[in-house]
Amino acid sequence: METARFVGDDYLRVMELLEEIIDTDTNEGEMAILVKQPADAPADGGTWPTVVIFHDGPGIRNATHTFMAKLASEGFRVICPDLYHRQGRLFGINPEDRAADPSLSQKMMTWLSSLHDDGIQHDFDRALSATGADQADRIAVIGFCLGARAAFRSMMRFPDLIVAGATWHPSFLADSEPDSPHQTAAALVQPLYIGIGTADQVQSIEMHRRFFDAVEPLEHVEVEIFDGADHGFTWPDHPTYHPIAAQGCWDKTLALFNITLGV
Repeated sequence: METARFVGDDYLRVMELLEEIIDTDTNEGEMAILVKQPADAPADGGTWPTVVIFHDGPGIRNATHTFMAKLASEGFRVICPDLYHRQGRLFGINPEDRAADPSLSQKMMTWLSSLHDDGIQHDFDRALSATGADQADRIAVIGFCLGARAAFRSMMRFPDLIVAGATWHPSFLADSEPDSPHQTAAALVQPLYIGIGTADQVQSIEMHRRFFDAVEPLEHVEVEIFDGADHGFTWPDHPTYHPIAAQGCWDKTLALFNITLGV
């Protein structure tokens, strides 16, 4: 159990959070699932609404834990499955690790290339079952980088369960495959927020153009563009951290989840 509260980027130890790791079987071995939520039950005696996080390329690391705690302190049960479990348990690379050992960048790309849509969605299903989130009447999802594609895929699969989604500095929303996300994006029925920067050097706005064009007529989808923000702008310990983009995405995402999850 930890005590935490966040005001902007500041971390103040004033609110108790319950943290646990739940292990579950998958079709390719055991997977760890991180869960963080307020330690006390809601005032109405119910349960905290669930948000599932799809992590990005560096995996579950210090910044992931910090973000999960920040979101949980707003009154959510936050779940993050370890998508790299096929490579090992809870692999994650912090910026200082990569600075000390540049070879970790290539290792991360190896982990990243091992992921595929079916495997991620299988892991998502197992995480929902193991945490009981599949019995909730509604949940939300958020994805960073490659997690954006996973968030979209899950929203299309579960239009009744997943009532909202958010993607920050997304990756792989459009490709040349017949099942590329942009091919079905116009059929999305739930609210979706997308935050991306004009200076994204990994997955530029133009690389997502087909997806953005597909959702442009949808009033329940917002694409917000942050001038000068690069990929990975979310993370305060990352060299491309962009406080304006990070705060802007936070404000829009929190408002969306509060409305759709009834917080």
